[in-house]
Amino acid sequence: MGKSRIMYDMTLKEVREGLKEMKTVIVPVGVVEQHGYHLPLSVDILNAVEMASRVSDICGCFVAPPLNYCFSGGTLSGTINLSPQVFSLVIMDICRSLISQGFKNVVILLGHGGTENMKAAYDALENFQRLSPEIEDITLSLIPFWEFSPTFMQALPEGDFHAGKYETSLMLYWKLELVRMDQAELDNPELVARMRQDQDAYQHKHKNFDSKYVVPRITQVPEMEVGVMGNFEGANAALGKQIVEEAATAVAELVGSLEARLHS
Repeated sequence: MGKSRIMYDMTLKEVREGLKEMKTVIVPVGVVEQHGYHLPLSVDILNAVEMASRVSDICGCFVAPPLNYCFSGGTLSGTINLSPQVFSLVIMDICRSLISQGFKNVVILLGHGGTENMKAAYDALENFQRLSPEIEDITLSLIPFWEFSPTFMQALPEGDFHAGKYETSLMLYWKLELVRMDQAELDNPELVARMRQDQDAYQHKHKNFDSKYVVPRITQVPEMEVGVMGNFEGANAALGKQIVEEAATAVAELVGSLEARLHS
């Protein structure tokens, strides 16, 4: 097909005509969240939106306007959290709206991960289907874009979780003008080492009474000031381009398979 369909720029007639050829829509999901001193708050939003746009360029799927808020869990300046429960409900409502107008495949494309956030997104898609038994012959997919790039997946064993080499490389490719490498810093070495072992190491858990039944209070460790969970050294636009090409091609292939099932 090869025709990009960005719903934000389309008219009613164009959507209606497009639905005759394509019944898959991607919903890009990002978050407003700190990414150190060298990257903008929009990193995860841009990762979702730009990736979805390139997938659409390849296969002609629809791209819904992005959901720019979800759950970060962090509390550094600039970060805006939507509680996981509210995030789930918003995803469910978006799915219902898209399905009601004729889409058969809804793909939630995550530009932001996070343990709690990914669980909330998964729960939304699962619960939507459980609570809507009357809606049949649909697929709801949850895609963390990085899982579709073998190159980006190297970040995990390297402990590069957040605002490090791989995300910085993507931003150098997407929006070079927003990257400020001259201001790049890391937190203290001990904290950086902990966060490279565990992406949730920024959390401090405390109980006023020691029992497995008491739910801990989670706060952000006070010594975190920059929030980079990885190392930005070696970041470059060529690496970002490689990640984009791998992920966009793989997601487009999945869209093709989702479409093919409707005609089998």
